[in-house]
Amino acid sequence: MMDRKDIRRIEERRAVWEQNTLTKTPPRKKGFATISGIPLRDIYTPEDVAGLDYLNDLGFPGEYPFTRGAYAPMNRGRAWTIRQVVGVGTAKETNQRHKFVMKTGQTGMSNDFDVPTCIGLDSDHPLAEGEVGRVGVAIDSLADMEALYEDIPLEGTSHSFTINHPTLPILSMFLNLAEKRGVPYASLRGTTQNDPLKECFAMKMFSFPPRSSVKLLVDTWEFASKYLPKWNITNMNGYPTRDSGGTVYHELGFTFAAAINYFDEALKRGISVDAIAPGVSLMWYVHMDFLEEIAKFRAMRRIWAKIMKERYQAKNPKSWQLRMHAQTGGGAYTYQQPENNIVRGTIGGMAAALGGVQSMAIACFDEALSIPSENAHRLSIRTQQIICHESGIANVVDPFAGSYFMEWLTNEVEQRTWDVIKDIEDRGGMAKCVETGYADTVLTEQAYRYTRAVENKDRIVVGVNEFVSDELEEEPEVFRVTEETEHTQLASLRKLKATRNNQEVEKRLDDLRRAAEKNENVTPYCIEASKVYATEGEIMQALRDIYGEFKPPSIL
Repeated sequence: MMDRKDIRRIEERRAVWEQNTLTKTPPRKKGFATISGIPLRDIYTPEDVAGLDYLNDLGFPGEYPFTRGAYAPMNRGRAWTIRQVVGVGTAKETNQRHKFVMKTGQTGMSNDFDVPTCIGLDSDHPLAEGEVGRVGVAIDSLADMEALYEDIPLEGTSHSFTINHPTLPILSMFLNLAEKRGVPYASLRGTTQNDPLKECFAMKMFSFPPRSSVKLLVDTWEFASKYLPKWNITNMNGYPTRDSGGTVYHELGFTFAAAINYFDEALKRGISVDAIAPGVSLMWYVHMDFLEEIAKFRAMRRIWAKIMKERYQAKNPKSWQLRMHAQTGGGAYTYQQPENNIVRGTIGGMAAALGGVQSMAIACFDEALSIPSENAHRLSIRTQQIICHESGIANVVDPFAGSYFMEWLTNEVEQRTWDVIKDIEDRGGMAKCVETGYADTVLTEQAYRYTRAVENKDRIVVGVNEFVSDELEEEPEVFRVTEETEHTQLASLRKLKATRNNQEVEKRLDDLRRAAEKNENVTPYCIEASKVYATEGEIMQALRDIYGEFKPPSIL
């Protein structure tokens, strides 16, 4: 950005400043670092970005390498989608909550499922007892999908499903619902998370072994490349990697390494990178280090662009564009003084907006205690609306560009991410690192370091290890799912199994097993099974019969 002579002069003046001025006011602690442990200097000057090439490293929004934004006008052209996570009790109860948040200002639907649904078990499975509808909506069959979307149009909005290993049965139910309503596949807009590897090492809601789960993912990619042109068939998700203890560069590195694993397998099957990459979006965690998070969003767009253009030789510029959703919350929220989470959500939402996301959720302040109340959902939506329409943040594209610190930190996050990707590839790729337990080991070590930093007060968490109130804290109103919800879901499932054509269900499930044995793409067979109301658990079991179940390695 400046010539060598100018940089040398700044370097000399900096040394004088440090000796004559800086030393007169000692810092409040010995050393500073980002929340990911990246050491920080006192100030940043042109010395720190001396090699930066504006056109090659930053460019303009909407153009390679997309550091400054995936699209040219960003939020000046269209505000990000407000996509709060919704999932509570039965499909009927979640339908009512969806209508509430849409009326409040939600602009995209996001469905979160309960634990049995996420691991591919029906509500009547013995292991599901006590978990039905607790932390998300229970979806057992097409009948539940019909109830979930009762009086909600499928066209005109985008629909998100936070589902991974059971993507095939859940997507099949949605596609069958669309067919019954006469909505063509080609007009459907939405996202299935469908990122199975991170379920094995971070989220821990898995079903199939890593390599089998990658095969099933490629099945969905192949199907989507032909029939779902507007659907984001995979939303690569770094959120659980970060929330499980990973640093910002582990969040990016593990996620991109998994993406490389998926793309390598898809290309082996003969799928064109340009047929898939524009349909892959990404999801990220927003932690509490405001500036590091903004740098992360900028760095990740540049890394993705390089992977797609330079590694995979993608020709379509849309393949180079990283479109993303971001969400606050997780481990950054505390159950102590839960109202503080309103501030944490606001900081995270501002970082996401400044980082240039296309979709956002601000976790509700009571989510450290339970699934959200309606009041908390309304407050999170209002927070996004205030950031968008009152703060001025959305009025300029990438306003931090050119900051010596921001550009240095963006470069630093990028380099550390490439180091993680190389480390994973040197060890045989992401699926191998999941099988060996390496990914788990890294996250466990990082989580331990963070916990120790909080315990030692090297990192202050307000209301937890400092500024703790001596007064008895009043617990806010907390929403609880009742036991009646589980009874209602079980009764509906019993009725379904008693009234459907069970002979036809068994035939379709047998067809699915045979297709899996022959290593065919099983997506059409899952759709056919779902059409006759085979349940999620039955479809998943048919697949488990062939592909097996994941047994995670011990890392002790």
